[in-house]
Order: sequence, then structure tokens, then C-alpha cells
Amino acid sequence: MKHGSIIAAVFPLLFFIGCATLWPFGGEDEMVAVRGTQFVRNGKPYLFAGTNLWYAPYLGSPGAGGDRARLRRELDSLQAAGVTNLRILAGSERGGMNGTLSPSFITGPDAYNDSLLLGLDVALAELAERGMTAVLFFTNYWEWSGGMLQYVTWADALPVFDPSVEGWDAFMDRSASFYGNENANRMYRSYIRTIIARVNTVNGRRYAEDPSIMAWQLANEPRPGSTGPEGWRNAERYVRWIDETAAYIKSLDSLHLVSTGSEGIVGSLQDESLYVAAHRSRHIDYLTLHLWPGIWRWFDAGRPAETFGPALDSAGSYVRAHLRIARQLQKPLVLEEFGWRRDEGANAPSAPASLRDRFYERMLDLAADSAEAGSPMAGTNFWAWGGEGRSVRGDGRWRAGDPLTGDPPHEPQGMHSVFDTDMSTVNILKAHAARMRSAAERRRSVAAGDVR
Repeated sequence: MKHGSIIAAVFPLLFFIGCATLWPFGGEDEMVAVRGTQFVRNGKPYLFAGTNLWYAPYLGSPGAGGDRARLRRELDSLQAAGVTNLRILAGSERGGMNGTLSPSFITGPDAYNDSLLLGLDVALAELAERGMTAVLFFTNYWEWSGGMLQYVTWADALPVFDPSVEGWDAFMDRSASFYGNENANRMYRSYIRTIIARVNTVNGRRYAEDPSIMAWQLANEPRPGSTGPEGWRNAERYVRWIDETAAYIKSLDSLHLVSTGSEGIVGSLQDESLYVAAHRSRHIDYLTLHLWPGIWRWFDAGRPAETFGPALDSAGSYVRAHLRIARQLQKPLVLEEFGWRRDEGANAPSAPASLRDRFYERMLDLAADSAEAGSPMAGTNFWAWGGEGRSVRGDGRWRAGDPLTGDPPHEPQGMHSVFDTDMSTVNILKAHAARMRSAAERRRSVAAGDVR
């Protein structure tokens, strides 16, 4: 598939040109960078065990729902488990759809919520104190945080679109119309520019210079549309949007990595060549994949004995396929979302999670085995850390003002969350983190010629 022409790049900010001696928080080596199929930081191989803590800025906010003491406790718990990288929502759009997150970073066209921006400042400052890094995604293909469809709704003055009424295929195609909507992308780029140019009010760091930010991410799970003719009609525009948007981000910030946030082949119309085309761009620094055997119906909760083993096999094959692509493109790979429900589909923190533990163990062992073998596998982020968050409603649904867990507001709270009481899962995560640290140390020894 042909790539469209890349937009003319804006000149990098003058501050960054030859400014190593002006660097206020250490050297550029503190930034996570790519060397071949590996990440490096401070001149050394960088592998990580991480999680999705998309709601961190919400906890950091001084406004409604904010709880900075909880944010610190959650980060301390994650650090104790060996987690060093967090994937965080850095852009949500106020929408009228059922189940949409509230409050939002973006309250209307070019109008922003100062409380959540302050919350993002706090979250990044807390990460910096712990030596952690973050991947910040700017928007969402899905409706639960407003997302691309909300930009289109504002741009074209459209009525609220309800997927439960109009259908999910129609929603996916309407959301994907964002890629070709000039006015919607103007608003989106304006927000990107605002975030990258921001100065953290807590520690004074410019976001564009902050080594606690590992990468900017275009969106959560961008897709070209529904799996069918409409999605394929949009495929070239989708590939071009990825290339041009990543180039735009690089024009504002030449120091940080950029990634797509893609689910992988499943999110690419089930077509490997489309995934490859979307990630071949020189402005995309590394590959991502997500893994949802239950949601993708590889596993049938009504027939666990018959379907669990095959689902694990399919998941392993999916990861290996993306490792092969990463070698082909010579870029690192991150397994940045993977989740499994508790036994029998339960959501309560007290319910057993034996199948989830077995799934986590298999996928994390595969990732660590790959990293130890020197493959492009560079990090993992499970979905998601619920920590001490708990649902306060019998139906498990979230309402504005309720405690946040790892589950988005449109899903039952606890559906895929790892809570602070899930010690069997936490122990698996600790063991994985130790293996990733060991693999990184071995790579450092090999690079230094220190292996005996």
C-alpha cells in the first residue's frame, strides 16, 4: 500500500538546537531512545515491566475526583511490584455518549480543563521522583473518553452518536472519518501542541524535555474503521494520517519517541500488510500490540475447559507474529495492553482469578523469554491497575464522582482490573519484572564485554 505524502515538517523548536549545555535536568541520555530493535536509556539497554494507569491525571487533579494521596500510594505499590512504565491517558474529550468519562481534558473546541492539566503535571512529577517513565496517548478511537468521534462531532456540528442505537460498525466508521476531517485534526493538533509546549507547574520541566515521558502516542487503538469495505476505503487515509501526525509531533519535539497505540493485526482490518504499512513510517519509533482473547472471542467463558488452552495458543501465536514483524521493520515491540476477566466473569475483588493468572504467566513468560533471547520485545503493560479503587454500585457501573479503577467507565468496574488485594497476580508481576531487569542487566554486560 502506498503511503501518502508527508506534510511539510515544522522546524524544531529553537531551544533544542545544540542545547545540550542548557539541559536543566541532566543529559539527553536520560530520554528513552531507540537503537536498532532495542530501547536505551542513559546509554544502557532499557527493558520494562509496566501497566496501564490511564486515570493517573484524574487522581492528580485538584478538582472533582482528585486524590493525590491515593496516586502516591498507587505509584508506591506499583514500584514495589517492579513496575517502571505507565501508559496514561493525556487527552479526553467531553462527549454526550453514554458511558463517557467525566470530567474531560478538553471541554469543547480548543477549550481545556486546567484541573486535569494540573493533574497530569502532578502525575508526571510523581513518576519522575520514582524514576518511572510514561507513555501518554492523546486521544481515543473508542467512545469511553470522548475520542475521535467527539472531535468529528464538534468539527461538523453533528448530533450525539449513540453506538448502542446506531450500531458498532457505524460507530467505528464514523470515528475513523476523523482521519480525513481537516477541522477535527486542527483541534486535535492544537491540543497536541499545547501539551508538548506545556511547562510542568510542579517541577518546572518542559514536557518536551521531560525524561519521565518515554513516548507520545497518537491514540488508544486507532483503527481504519469496521472490518469491511468501508474500512478498506479508509485504509490509505489511515496510514497517511499516522505518518503525517507522527511527523507533526516530531516537528514539535525531536527528543521523545512516538508510537501509534495500535492493537496490532486485529486492529488493522485483520490484515498484516496494513499493520506493516502503518508502522513502516520513519516517524514511528516502535511497534505496539494489544491482546484481548476474551473480547476477541478466542475464549468462551461458558466453555472454559475446551477453549482456554486454544485461546492461550492463539495469544502466543499473535505475539510471535508481531515479533516477526518487528524484526522485519527493525523496531522494538511493546505488548502494551493485555487483559483477562476473573473466573466465571466475576468483577468483585474477592472473586478468584486463576485463569487470569495462568494467562498473565504465559504471556509474561513469553515476553521475558523473548527479551532474554535478544528479540525486539522491549516491554509489557498489563491492563490494568485498579489498585485500591473499588466499585460503589451493585451493577459495577461507574458514575462521575465514583472511585476510578483500571476499567473504563463504560465497562463493569473490576472487569479487567488488578486490585491491590490480588496477591497471586501481583506476585506473577513481580517475578516478571525481576526477569526483565535481569535481561536488561545481561544486555548491559554483553555490551560492555563483561560476560564470563
